[in-house]
Amino acid sequence: MISENRMGTQMLEQEKLIFHPITLDDKDWIDEKLKEDNLGACEYTFANNFIWAGVYGVQVGKVHDCGVIRYKEQMNYKYSFPFGNGDKKAAIELLKGICSVHGHRLGLFPVDENNRMKLTEWFPGEFEITPDRNRFDYVYSVEKLSLLRGKKLHGKRNHIARFMDDGDWSYEEMSKDNITECRKMAKEWISMRSDKWNEEMEQEMGVLDIAFAHFGVLNLKGGVLYKSGKIVAFTIGEPLNKDTFVVHFEKAFPDLQGAYPMINQQFVLHEAQQFMFVNREEDTGDPGLRKAKLSYYPDILFRKYDAVESHVVFASERDKADVAGIWQSCFGDDILYINLYMENCFKNDNMLVIYENGHPVSMASFLPAWITINGEKRQARYVYAVATLPAYRGKGYAAEILRHAAAKYQEPLVLQPSDKELQEYYKRLGFVEAFCESPCWIFNRGCTRKTAISDNQSNCLKAAEQTMNVPKPSEMLGQWNVSLADGKEYKAVRDGFFQQEGYVEWGEEALAYAIKENAFCNGQTLMLSRETAGKVMRKAVLMYRVEGSRLHVVETTLKEESLENILPELLTRTGTTLAYAGNKGGMVLLPDKWKNWDCQEGYLGLTLA
Repeated sequence: MISENRMGTQMLEQEKLIFHPITLDDKDWIDEKLKEDNLGACEYTFANNFIWAGVYGVQVGKVHDCGVIRYKEQMNYKYSFPFGNGDKKAAIELLKGICSVHGHRLGLFPVDENNRMKLTEWFPGEFEITPDRNRFDYVYSVEKLSLLRGKKLHGKRNHIARFMDDGDWSYEEMSKDNITECRKMAKEWISMRSDKWNEEMEQEMGVLDIAFAHFGVLNLKGGVLYKSGKIVAFTIGEPLNKDTFVVHFEKAFPDLQGAYPMINQQFVLHEAQQFMFVNREEDTGDPGLRKAKLSYYPDILFRKYDAVESHVVFASERDKADVAGIWQSCFGDDILYINLYMENCFKNDNMLVIYENGHPVSMASFLPAWITINGEKRQARYVYAVATLPAYRGKGYAAEILRHAAAKYQEPLVLQPSDKELQEYYKRLGFVEAFCESPCWIFNRGCTRKTAISDNQSNCLKAAEQTMNVPKPSEMLGQWNVSLADGKEYKAVRDGFFQQEGYVEWGEEALAYAIKENAFCNGQTLMLSRETAGKVMRKAVLMYRVEGSRLHVVETTLKEESLENILPELLTRTGTTLAYAGNKGGMVLLPDKWKNWDCQEGYLGLTLA
């Protein structure tokens, strides 16, 4: 048997034979391997990797007849997903072995949607695969960028018209005859942005110099825009695949109206007409760049994933049946209810699981939300459906998932335990009680006021269930006009009413699901409106569900007096004998940067269960 040390030595020797710093001599074989796969991510061109090699320490190699690009990321290497017609699965196995010898986990980027599916099929439960929104590519049709039709792009056409007003402009292809002047224009562009200069911009200018120096041998394409005989903009790109042209650089004088949209359009008109799409790369999370790229309304946001070996991974589409099995085993819910959640809320980046024997055995969802902390809205995650199959409990899997999520997101984790025992469990993991817990109240038919629930009265909440159909809302409920609320309307009213320090805010998509879930549970979500003095329209929302003889007020923005006025009519309409409500508050696990935040105030209220 070969010893582990010897195997490690062999692996290191193999690594040295495979990978080397990228050079121009690698162009032909890398181009050929890339053509075999027709990939859509902007990183998959030889030129792009060659010109950025000095910044990222780019190396290349052949692994099981696949091409692989690797680059420095902190102390380790990150690897491209293998490309070409070779054995990609075997190549990834070898890369895992190389990383293991160095004592770290294999990381792959970029991983597109097709390769994400392959990775979950070949290595189930072994890779955490996360979409990186800051790295998504903006892809537009050539027709859109050429013609700029429609109201949405009216502003772009106006800017171009202003640029063309005096007719003293021209466009020409970039060549050895004008590259020197383009270099001068780039330096002038730098001087105009000295107040915003940073290390990333410095790096980009160095990379641009390399592109200029090797423009011909890299088969790059460029366009140059002149105004009054002077270069005012230029752009550089190249074919990405058989359908798509990619733009790597675009520079224009920012104070010259229309220069950017003009060079954008002219370059596509002259250099990209044989393609269907133009990939204008990513925004790297820069707000200004994101706004600019979105202003052209991309036809495709090309998703790119970061994959890393992990014990805790995201559940994928292939895991849905296993997830439903865990859910039903642990919570006892009807499969139709589980399917409702899966169809509306399950995504390949919001449920973390742990595998054993090739299948998920423990899970928890982490749904996007927001909390107002110290007056600012902060991203958070609502923790939902935490469960481990009974046969796998006692191994700390749920706690491992929660700790992994806390480290991964670096955002507040919010949850609402269903009982005291779970509350104590979460306290041991660092969660603290949070958000205001409002008193539970009960309203009996025939009473004129709501009263707090006493021990005796609470027994009536256990009245026998009876199956009843909730009637459609009439046009009026008391003095209120009534209609069924949708997610957008509900969010607007809810945010306006509850917004305060500690308010947990849901997005429109989540609220649309909450409305569906409430309807599934024999409930309705009403939008109420009425005119007050001066014809000012007041709006409120009321979410309730019928539970046998009880009417459960899930959430409302109605003031107490207004709610009491309509409850008798609502009880009659729904065939119920009493109404009740109560907000249990919740718990939160805070990142270190907000550990001192007073989380006792605020409002959680509406949850997804």
